[in-house]
Amino acid sequence: MDKVETLIKEQQLKDQFDNLEKHTQWGIEFVEKYNKFVKERSEIEVNYAKQIRNLSKKYQPKKNSREEEESKYTFCRAFFTTLNELNDYAGQHEVIAENLTSQIISELTRYLQELKAERKSHFHDGRKAQQYIESSWKQLESCKRRFERDCKEADRAQQYFEKMDADINVTKADVEKARQQAQMRHQMATDSKNEYSSYLQKFNQEQNDHYYTIIPNIFQKLQDMEEKRIERIGVCMKTFAEVDRQVLPIVGKCLDGMTTAAESIEPKTDSKQVVEAYKSGFEPPGDVEFEDYSQAMKRTVSENSLSNSKEGKEKSSSKSKPKLWPFIKKNKSPKQHKEPLSHRLNDFMASKPKMHCLRSLRRGLSLKLITLNSHVRSLIEGSGPEDFSHLPPEQRRKKLQGKIDDLNKDIHKEMDQRDALTKMKDVYVKNPQMGDPASVDPRLAEIGQNIEKLQAEVQKFEGWLAEVEEKMPSKSDSNRRSGFYEAQSNTAVSNNCAQDRESPDGSYTEEQNSETQVKAIINPNTIPSTMPDFDEEFDDDDTLPTIGTCKALYPFEGHNEGTIAVAEGELLYVIEEDKGDGWTRVRRNEEEEGYVPTSYIEVNLEPNAKGQW
Repeated sequence: MDKVETLIKEQQLKDQFDNLEKHTQWGIEFVEKYNKFVKERSEIEVNYAKQIRNLSKKYQPKKNSREEEESKYTFCRAFFTTLNELNDYAGQHEVIAENLTSQIISELTRYLQELKAERKSHFHDGRKAQQYIESSWKQLESCKRRFERDCKEADRAQQYFEKMDADINVTKADVEKARQQAQMRHQMATDSKNEYSSYLQKFNQEQNDHYYTIIPNIFQKLQDMEEKRIERIGVCMKTFAEVDRQVLPIVGKCLDGMTTAAESIEPKTDSKQVVEAYKSGFEPPGDVEFEDYSQAMKRTVSENSLSNSKEGKEKSSSKSKPKLWPFIKKNKSPKQHKEPLSHRLNDFMASKPKMHCLRSLRRGLSLKLITLNSHVRSLIEGSGPEDFSHLPPEQRRKKLQGKIDDLNKDIHKEMDQRDALTKMKDVYVKNPQMGDPASVDPRLAEIGQNIEKLQAEVQKFEGWLAEVEEKMPSKSDSNRRSGFYEAQSNTAVSNNCAQDRESPDGSYTEEQNSETQVKAIINPNTIPSTMPDFDEEFDDDDTLPTIGTCKALYPFEGHNEGTIAVAEGELLYVIEEDKGDGWTRVRRNEEEEGYVPTSYIEVNLEPNAKGQW
């Protein structure tokens, strides 16, 4: 009965191990499935961020004149801001992917390896304990069978001895031999009994430890392992949500930036920009005068009567043949010599009456629109003559002024390079071991030629600018309208000199005024002042302001005149940045200052300090 119960318990224990092994394997597979789910989510975030970045990059402004022209409008700037915020928004999705990878995927991958190893160890211990108890049971059964066998042999030997002892025909020696054999078998049975009894006690203790200590401990470890696995899954699921929650403030700022950019759009400012961009500078045309052809038809065709008629003289002399170009006001200059009225009348009678005013007005408007379109196209494409004579006066003035500003910037750059090279040459002259002074001369000569060329260009463009400003009407004229969207005034306006440059076919021509000699005004800022010597800068009593700090990367002995010795890691103040000669001026205190090689220090300039020298 005990044997049957033991076998039943062993079978139940094996079944329990099989169930636990299946369940823990399913738990590991669940962790692997969740890890795969997070990986796929991370890939989606990466791909989404990539697509958002590509979209933002696709619509980013290109480096061309058209985009620069658009950037001055508030709605364009708002769109560009939206693109930048969208790029930052994509970056937050990349952060989500990175956090998912580092906080969940990497941790779960490492935990899975530990979990598999721990599960394998526990089941290995369980199988080992099971094998040990089974082996002990087999040994107990062997001891039991041996004891049973020895008892049977001892009983047979005792019976044989008693039989021999009772037989009178058996010799005494045979009886003694049987007696000894019976005693030996009895002793063997006794030893087997003692061994069986001892091993039985040992087995019972081992079996008790197995079922009440070893196996429960293994089951407890498996339970703890399973609880840790479930807890880790819960933590990962919470982290999965927190990763999204962490970027929400920054995503909110990106969306707030988009909203702020949209609210910064100013329609009126943009419309004024359009007006300013396409303002031509032309004056509106004057009123078209009525031409009364019926007066001539009432008269006689006779030349004498017409020439002798005082009233006809007054009426014919009171008006001259007007220009048909509608955008040009009537010329109020002194009356020119007129042809005989009879010739004009004959020409009129020989030709068919036409609506000159209406047709010329319509033709003038069409030509004016064509000219305006060509001007706009020229502005967009950047084509045209060097003096921008193809543009209207106002646009031409802006282009010329912009060109002059660009040239002046180029002149200042060249002068800065010349100043730096002059300092370098002075250093080489005083310290020949640092370089050859003659090696700087070709570059100085080249820079001097470049400055002369640029100054000549400035003079040329300033001459054209002066010519345009001279011919443009005064800005203080109250009747002048800049309107691209403004209504034209019905009152008479003063003549614009640009009208004299227009022909009836709508073309725009430049008149050269031989009496006006335009002298170019040289920008005093472009005239280089006398260059100070390198030594004079050190003798200057005025203390230069600090524009930043620097840290010495390497030690510099500073044996040469004008330099200062520094130690590695020393912090100094920057009072003059590198002008291109490889030297930076620094100060240790109020009395110690000098130049150090720029490559020997790490410079940290203060905001807005650059460009103040």
